[in-house]
Amino acid sequence: MGRINLKNIIGKNKPFHEVILQWIAMSGAEAWVESPDGKILLGTARENYGDAYPVNIEDEMVCLVKGNEKALLVADLIRQLALKELEKKNLGTEVLNLYQEINVIFDFTASLTETIDIETIACLTLEKAIHSIDSDSGIIILWDDNLKSITVPSHAGSALFNMDRIKQHADLLLSIALSGQSEILHDISALKQQQVIAEQTGSVMFAAMKVKNRIMGAVVLAADEPDHFSAANLKLLVTLALQSSAAIESASLYEKNLREAHIREEAMLRIQEVTAKFVPHEFIHALGKGIITDVKLGDQVEKIVTVLFTDIRDFTSLSEEMTPEENFRFVSAFNSQLGPIIRANNGFINQYLGDSIMAIFPGDPADAIKAAILMQQSIRALNLQREIKKLPLINTGIGMHTGPLIMGITGDEQRMDAATISDTVNTASRIESLTKYFRASLLLSKETVDNIKADHFFQLRNLGSVRLKGKNKSLEIIECFDGSEKSIFQKMSATVHLFTRAMELFEAREFEKAVIIFQSILSINPEDLTANHFMERARRHQRDGVSENWSSTEEMMSK
Repeated sequence: MGRINLKNIIGKNKPFHEVILQWIAMSGAEAWVESPDGKILLGTARENYGDAYPVNIEDEMVCLVKGNEKALLVADLIRQLALKELEKKNLGTEVLNLYQEINVIFDFTASLTETIDIETIACLTLEKAIHSIDSDSGIIILWDDNLKSITVPSHAGSALFNMDRIKQHADLLLSIALSGQSEILHDISALKQQQVIAEQTGSVMFAAMKVKNRIMGAVVLAADEPDHFSAANLKLLVTLALQSSAAIESASLYEKNLREAHIREEAMLRIQEVTAKFVPHEFIHALGKGIITDVKLGDQVEKIVTVLFTDIRDFTSLSEEMTPEENFRFVSAFNSQLGPIIRANNGFINQYLGDSIMAIFPGDPADAIKAAILMQQSIRALNLQREIKKLPLINTGIGMHTGPLIMGITGDEQRMDAATISDTVNTASRIESLTKYFRASLLLSKETVDNIKADHFFQLRNLGSVRLKGKNKSLEIIECFDGSEKSIFQKMSATVHLFTRAMELFEAREFEKAVIIFQSILSINPEDLTANHFMERARRHQRDGVSENWSSTEEMMSK
């Protein structure tokens, strides 16, 4: 049976059956019609007939008209009818193919909208191409502008393409990928010689992947049969390739934007990490902000905090023996010892002030005291190393005070600074300076002790009260000796009740009795410099006398 089924035209009960019979009768022809396999399609066969006239459509015989010479007229009529039928059939096939092509493109477009991954797009493209265009194998070649080479993000179907050989002979496919052309290859011998494609490959077709004037690569299909692909196949492949190119371009831009955003995010995080070393994140969080970029001029908050100051005693004398570089290294080493201790105890460094540190503890004052004790222990360990190296030992004083403090952002729009504004800071600094006066290592204000939460116990000694220069109110000073060297700590613990009694006598102006108790303390612990300080004061008052309105509150004449 040919492309035309003649039974659909002239068979019984078909529209042209009676027309042809009437034409035979009118023309006086003696004729009948047979199919190529000898079956009677129309009329009655006779044993004796003159000639046989084949009806050929596109080099294919669809029927044979037999009869006298006028049977030729019948053959011509049937040929015309068959040609009309073929036109209708071809038109229908063309419309159907066009519909199918539109449907393929529509489905493909819908699939592309669901992904932004380049490899997924490549796989979708190849899958659609192989199923829509009858082919056995396919690959997608992309030009990597960064690596200056081709990549194959997807391959599918039978093994007509040798992926290992493709990598070794990329130049062959590079000429295809960057040609910018779309065509059916008629000479595939070079690809076979280099074993890029299998020997049994009969046909190769490729379509360029382009966005505007930029060539991205190509979609390549292969089939076992020779001359397998048609112009219609190439047209559809070009459409799929162009759609895929646009999707891959969008995905590439998206990935690029993601990378750039990631780079910017990492840079911002790095900036935040660096700035956090200059402005503590605890300070930023206290202002109710997440990151430093959230703060603005004028942001402020008031909190009850404990402010701690520590200072290297006789730093000037120490620094005179060092070069500027040695001086800097010494201070840096000192700060690096104490900074982690402060942070580990819920505090943060507000300022490094050369040879001193200002730290803030927003929570329980016990955090500040624990940090101070550990700082004293750390400095003692550092001194052991310095002693081995025959370096001068480090002596420090630590003072703290608890009270209200405003943390905020001050300055101007061009130069802002994180600032702490409060008399609490000044008072803590002045208490630290009193460590030299009282010859003690760690001093607290009564406000700090009063704000310690329950379940915390420290070894404390009340040193009476002082009136700082420029202040109207007196300040009660308390010594904590938990950070003392073990043997000294034991002696101070053993004599703390004696110290308390001696201070009571001192404040009651019973200086002679106070001196006796201070002497007994020093006989047990000759290194108790604070007890020696008060004994000397008691002796002086005993010798010189005091006025009637004398108070044990010490007037500090300097800051």
